[in-house]
Amino acid sequence: MVAEESGPGAQNSPYQLRRKTLLPKRTACPTKSSMEGASTSTTENFGHRAKRARVSGKSQDLSAAPAEQYLQEKLPDEVVLKIFSYLLEQDLCRAACVCKRFSELANDPILWKRLYMEVFEYTRPMMHPDPGKFYQINPEEYEHPNPWKESFQQLYKGAHVKPGFAEHFYSNPARYKGRENMLYYDTIEDALGGVQEAHFDGLIFVHSGIYTDEWIYIESPITMIGAAPGKVADKVIIENTRDSTFVFMEGSEDAYVGYMTIRFNPDDKSAQHHNAHHCLEITVNCSPIIDHCIIRSTCTVGSAVCVSGQGACPTIKHCNISDCENVGLYITDHAQGIYEDNEISNNALAGIWVKNHGNPIIRRNHIHHGRDVGVFTFDHGMGYFESCNIHRNRIAGFEVKAYANPTVVRCEIHHGQTGGIYVHEKGRGQFIENKIYANNFAGVWITSNSDPTIRGNSIFNGNQGGVYIFGDGRGLIEGNDIYGNALAGIQIRTNSCPIVRHNKIHDGQHGGIYVHEKGQGVIEENEVYSNTLAGVWVTTGSTPVLRRNRIHSGKQVGVYFYDNGHGVLEDNDIYNHMYSGVQIRTGSNPKIRRNKIWGGQNGGILVYNSGLGCIEDNEIFDNAMAGVWIKTDSNPTLRRNKIHDGRDGGICIFNGGRGLLEENDIFRNAQAGVLISTNSHPVLRKNRIFDGFAAGIEITNHATATLEGNQIFNNRFGGLFLASGVNVTMKDNKIMNNQDAIEKAVSRGQCLYKISSYTSYPMHDFYRCHTCNTTDRNAICVNCIKKCHQGHDVEFIRHDRFFCDCGAGTLSNPCTLAGEPTHDTDTLYDSAPPIESNTLQHN
Repeated sequence: MVAEESGPGAQNSPYQLRRKTLLPKRTACPTKSSMEGASTSTTENFGHRAKRARVSGKSQDLSAAPAEQYLQEKLPDEVVLKIFSYLLEQDLCRAACVCKRFSELANDPILWKRLYMEVFEYTRPMMHPDPGKFYQINPEEYEHPNPWKESFQQLYKGAHVKPGFAEHFYSNPARYKGRENMLYYDTIEDALGGVQEAHFDGLIFVHSGIYTDEWIYIESPITMIGAAPGKVADKVIIENTRDSTFVFMEGSEDAYVGYMTIRFNPDDKSAQHHNAHHCLEITVNCSPIIDHCIIRSTCTVGSAVCVSGQGACPTIKHCNISDCENVGLYITDHAQGIYEDNEISNNALAGIWVKNHGNPIIRRNHIHHGRDVGVFTFDHGMGYFESCNIHRNRIAGFEVKAYANPTVVRCEIHHGQTGGIYVHEKGRGQFIENKIYANNFAGVWITSNSDPTIRGNSIFNGNQGGVYIFGDGRGLIEGNDIYGNALAGIQIRTNSCPIVRHNKIHDGQHGGIYVHEKGQGVIEENEVYSNTLAGVWVTTGSTPVLRRNRIHSGKQVGVYFYDNGHGVLEDNDIYNHMYSGVQIRTGSNPKIRRNKIWGGQNGGILVYNSGLGCIEDNEIFDNAMAGVWIKTDSNPTLRRNKIHDGRDGGICIFNGGRGLLEENDIFRNAQAGVLISTNSHPVLRKNRIFDGFAAGIEITNHATATLEGNQIFNNRFGGLFLASGVNVTMKDNKIMNNQDAIEKAVSRGQCLYKISSYTSYPMHDFYRCHTCNTTDRNAICVNCIKKCHQGHDVEFIRHDRFFCDCGAGTLSNPCTLAGEPTHDTDTLYDSAPPIESNTLQHN
């Protein structure tokens, strides 16, 4: 017995010899008689291993021979581990069966890591729990104590392709005694031949190196995996310069290829036939797994990966298909497959092509920086695309063409150098719950008789519009959140006819919905709000149907018809716009019915510049200016509307306006129920004009009118007022029970400013006073002339609308009838004109 050293020198000894210790209980390593050998590992200085806990005591096995007892119980751990480091894996497992102590020591992770790395080269254990499933783990985070041994057991039956090693292995049988059944090959072709001859079960490890121009045609369920230290796929490179690098044929339905770089690198980059040569070619009736591979092709035609034919159904996952001079992934001719968690980038053509009834499932792929489109489905291509990140491609992120019908769900499609999604030439597709944003052109383009479903997406912050439908496009645009785009949220043009419903279209830097150049469509139950320009534009021969929408809080007009814009606007709520709720101009002739139009800062409806329109059964109320403006040669029909509680007049017609006003209820407006001015000539028939806070009807400034069968009652200033020189045609009107506040004030000698202040314009005789230097913008009521300007040089002007400047305190002499003066500006003879939209300036 060698006495243990003490003192400082003992700590520097390479081996601290100890008697047997009583170790914490561990799971014993089972003997694997089927395990085949591995090359002898180099030794490690076990003197630096952390010491094990030790309790002195005598062995309970008194019958053991002294040598055996010493070996099993007394020999220090470090010496036993040193001896075990010279054993191969089979002998190490046999030693573990001797006793519990040996079982613990033989299961040491460092021993197994050395054996493992010598055979497989992996610097992290490669776990293989099930067929077709491989993954590397961090040993420190693994739940079991010895992942190296566990992985060794899972991978042990494989054959190895290790150029130059086979001759060395087979010419040194004594050195590798116990590994006689382990197979080594110099080439992949030889290993595949061994599978065909049933020399082993089909698990092939391809070790570090570059393997060039081997003919790899797989028609059996082999498993081929790269074996190298570090990042495995970078160090195991298989390339071909003449033919497809890997070809999977019928019979390879359960094959696996993983953890390697696969390249097709022809000398002539462009002479190959379109479908002839690829990195990976997967044909009919096979479903291999391609896992953690780097795939590159320098050929300028064809594709890096081609999956074609009925029954072609691979699983391609965790692969990098990038920097190819052609298409990245091509799925065609009824092929299917599952493609998950791949990196597809910087390919010269599309990242993914799906064609001719190809129908893959593509999930969680990162498709980006392509030199063409990101994903291209065409010629009846289909597919289910879920949770992919598609961005920064040179053309559209996703293109659908020629009867293709993909389903795209919960993807992010963004920062495209052109558009996000492009559907054309009778393309279809379902785009559901995606985020489409920050694309240079429209987020979604639909054209040339295409009919996709765009549903539940967020389409925002585009450098142009949100959804752009043109050239006979159709589509269902439903339940999307469209906002913050530089141009219109939705644009419909050139005979396109989509269904647009249940969307939120808001906070755009331009308008909400823009329908032009004979655009059509059904636009219903959307919320359109807070856009910089009009909420909805309809122009140039367009005829959409807008139904049950909420169009509100815009910074200009709610709905704007111009330049022969037509269509139907019905059952909408249009409110709280900075300009008017609806504007109609330049030959436009929409049908506007059953809408609620309120809260406009510039009136309810403005019809001007030869606008038309049939405006029926609407409720128009609480607008800051007139409920309806008709001006400049416009000629609409207003029928059965309720125009009430306006903060100005009910209907204002001026500057040559016309129109038929029939069977409307006009009531409780702050100014005249109907004001007709400046050469206008409307027809008013069977209207009820009542309960106004000013006059019922006022006609001024050389206007005329036809009044038939109207009822005018209970208006504060009076029923009907005609200015000097006005002639009207009247028949069967009933003017009754008005409050006649103007006549009563005149008869009482009051200043008319008492009843009007500067917010109303009562119609009566008005004068000027030359003594007080009044201008042609001033007016003085008859009672102030008699009282305040008695003896002055006065002049009768006419019978017309005005408020009294004397009573308002704007003249040099104080009014003796009105009381305290105000500081108002000069009189205006008409209500303030509405603001016309300047939307066209922003086109």
